Order: sequence, then structure tokens, then C-alpha cells
Amino acid sequence: MITYGTLALIVAIGLLGPILTLLPTRFAPPVVIGEILAGVIFGRTGTRTIVATQPTLAFLANIGFALLMFIVAINLPIHDRRLRAASLRGAWATAVTIALAAALSPVIAAVSGLHRPGIIAVLLASSSAAIVLPILGTRDRDESLLVTIVWVSFADIATVLAVPFVLATGGFGRALAGALLVVAAAAGFGLLIRLLLEIAPVEELRHASHRRGWAFDLRISLLVLFTLAWIAERFDTSALLAGFAAGVMVSFVGEPRRVADQLIGLGEGFFVPLFFVVLGARIDLRALVQTRDDLVLFAALAVGTTLVPLAVAMIMRLPITSGLLAAAEVGVPSAVASLGLASNALRPGQAAAIVGAAVLSLAATSVGASRLGPGRSVRPAPDDEA
Repeated sequence: MITYGTLALIVAIGLLGPILTLLPTRFAPPVVIGEILAGVIFGRTGTRTIVATQPTLAFLANIGFALLMFIVAINLPIHDRRLRAASLRGAWATAVTIALAAALSPVIAAVSGLHRPGIIAVLLASSSAAIVLPILGTRDRDESLLVTIVWVSFADIATVLAVPFVLATGGFGRALAGALLVVAAAAGFGLLIRLLLEIAPVEELRHASHRRGWAFDLRISLLVLFTLAWIAERFDTSALLAGFAAGVMVSFVGEPRRVADQLIGLGEGFFVPLFFVVLGARIDLRALVQTRDDLVLFAALAVGTTLVPLAVAMIMRLPITSGLLAAAEVGVPSAVASLGLASNALRPGQAAAIVGAAVLSLAATSVGASRLGPGRSVRPAPDDEA
């Protein structure tokens, strides 16, 4: 049974993430590394104080998962006109990334024992806009950085959308139907909200809410997010797509921005750190070292998730820094590990290998960030995104 003491412990140990970023080193580790590490120490690998499979805790972590994907989507530079000129090269970089990942995945599947090339290809091709965009947020963007932003964003979108299909346990057709319904519902909510914003009584209600602290807009946004998650759940699709679709909808609607900031604050302040702590608690590092196949998978993914974007950077004649930044992975590996464990599509050792490789990819991104100049937090903060 989950208690307030359990939640207090999770919040307390989750602070290890921000604390690690203050270490006096040139290569500041991402916040997420400390949160996962804290979960590993107090979870299945360590003291077993946190039982990640406890239903209520698992449900709260799923909310954090949806909010994480919302934050990923809200970071996508949908309205940035400066990126249009770089969109073609960014799209080509994404296509080359997917091609290399698809070519390498059968080899890794054969030598690692994870006979799911689709999962491996998604892991090799993924990137993380939620990590990279805050790093580049206030820097002068030359052509190479603009291409990198488009590349990372396109790769992030493509792999997020692919996860429910490569992990589909209820059949491809059912997963496809669920995904289409979630996307259609998100588009419908977006159009409805745009229409409602033009109605005078609705505007009066929103202004009254702002004056009196009713958080009307936030409640509507949560209603949309949870409705999309319910649709996804009914079709065995995953809250991943629901959170992502809700974030894209808010980005397209554009108003009110404070709602995005409130949801980001709600996620970053509690639910997203809880998700990463619980994810770390679910990981069994002992299982990783028990079989050769899982160690091979860890090594292959750790090398592949960095070498693939570096190879793409060379092919596209981009700086090495672009490849290091594009190596960043958070949402997709976390989704694959979490969903894979929940559906028994992955063994504990395989999930540990996937998360471990993702952590190393963030280390590579920290090196790339250091090459740009003074370091900054690798996890976005609400103030950085306003």
C-alpha cells in the first residue's frame, strides 16, 4: 500500500537529480540521471524500499509518463519560422538516421537475443527534443544548429509515434486504430478549443478564472489529456501517444501559454521525477549482468545510439557537436523499458540495458553541450520554455 511517506521519500530522493547538476565539473550530468539512479538505489536493485509495481504508484508514474511526453511535444519548435529553411536538410538527416538504424537493428537483434528489430531500430533512431531544445534555447543559431533542431524534432516525432506499434501486444491493427483515434480526438479538441476561445462568454469565464484562481484553462487541458489517455488505454496503445498528442495540440492552439507552463510545472515538479524514480526502481541491474545477451545488448545500444547520430552528422556535413546533441534519448527508451516490462515484452535485463544505454547517451549529449560553451541543465525548466 502506498503512503504519504512513500511519496515523501520519492520526492526527497528525486532531488538527487538537480543536486547532481551542481557538481563542480565541466560536464554537468542531466537531471534525469540522478532521478533514475535514486530509483535504482531504493528500488529492485537496491533496498527495495520503493515497490514500483504497487498499482497506485504505477498509475501515478503513468501520469508522469504522459506529462513527460506532453513536455517533449510542447518543446517542438512548431511555429519557429527560422527553421523552415533548414527543414529539408533536417528531414534528410532524419531519413538517413532511420535508414542506418534499420540496417543495424537486425545485426544487434541477432547478437543480443532481443529478437525484436523494430524495437532496436526505434531506439537507435530516437532523439529527444525535450533535452536538446533547452540547451540551444538562448544561443545564436547558425545553419548547422537549425538543421540539428529540425533533425532532433523529426526523429523524436517519428520514433514516439512508432513505439506503440513496435511494442504492440494487442495486434498492429488495434494499435493503429487506437493511434488514429487519439490523433483525431486531439485534432477535434484543438478545433473546438479554438472556436470556444472566440466566444465572448467563454472569454469572460476565463478572465474570471484568472482573477479568482479557478485554474479553468488548466482543468480543461487536464480533461483533454486524460480523455486522450483513456482512449489510448482502451485500445492498448499507451499514454505516450496521448501526452504527445495533447502537447502538439497545445502548441498548435498557441493560447493560453500559461496553461502549458502550468502543466510543465505540474509535471516537472512532481509527476515526471516520480516517473523516472519509479522507472529506476523497476530496473534490475543484477539481471543485466546475469546473462551475456543482455550485456551485449547494453554495449551495442550504448555504442549504436551515439555512433548512428555521429555518422549521420558526418554524412550530412554537420559538426560533430550536432551528432553528440542528437544522441540524446529520454522519452523513447523510458517508454520502451516501462511498457516492455509492463507487457512482459522485455525481460528485466533487457529493460536495464535499454535504460543504461540511454543514460550514456545523455552523457554524450552533455559533452556536446559543453562544446557549445557554458553548460546548462539538460532537463528543461518552465522558465526556459516560456
